[in-house]
Amino acid sequence: MKRILILCEGQTEETFVNDILNPHLVTYQRWTVPTLAVTKRTATRSHRGGIVSYAKIQRDIVNLLRDSDARCVTTMIDYYGLPADFPGKAAVQGQSPHERVAFLERAFADDIDDARFYPFLMLHEFEALLFSEPDTLREYLRLSSLRCSFDLLDQFATPEEINDGRDTHPAARITHIKSDYRKPIDGILIAKAIGLATMRERCPHFDQWVGYLESV
Repeated sequence: MKRILILCEGQTEETFVNDILNPHLVTYQRWTVPTLAVTKRTATRSHRGGIVSYAKIQRDIVNLLRDSDARCVTTMIDYYGLPADFPGKAAVQGQSPHERVAFLERAFADDIDDARFYPFLMLHEFEALLFSEPDTLREYLRLSSLRCSFDLLDQFATPEEINDGRDTHPAARITHIKSDYRKPIDGILIAKAIGLATMRERCPHFDQWVGYLESV
């Protein structure tokens, strides 16, 4: 069984890896081990979850790469809200979201400079996966129709292209309707109802990452 270490942005991503991604990858003889990003350390404890600076991400990845038994080290971090010091962010290039995220992932890989490291940034964030099957999301949110912040979703070819505006990124569209949306609970329940296969079919960048993990 090949071990894959995944640096996760928060608890939702950690649960997603454990409950949804790992059962699939086990059938490919891969075992995923999620690790929460460390946001800060004090004399008595480490605080985990959330991305506040690139330096902390870099440190966490370097620490994971010290595990010589790991087949691969990768990430599950949102493209939306990346810290200003993230490699390439100040000069990001590309016309489409997929081109821009690919540019940043290359800059990320170049900075870490390790053949076992495969960077993955969620376009634009975890909640994009939940738009893979709007009917399931609508049912969970108890909507009679796609309305409010769900309007005009047909302008996006894939859920990963839903824009990253302050009020229009995927999570914002959900919280406009369900103000008490709890990402670690609601997000995972919706993702399980949708299923990995549908999320892969609708989200090509995510699908490419999962495909790599199947084959690494």
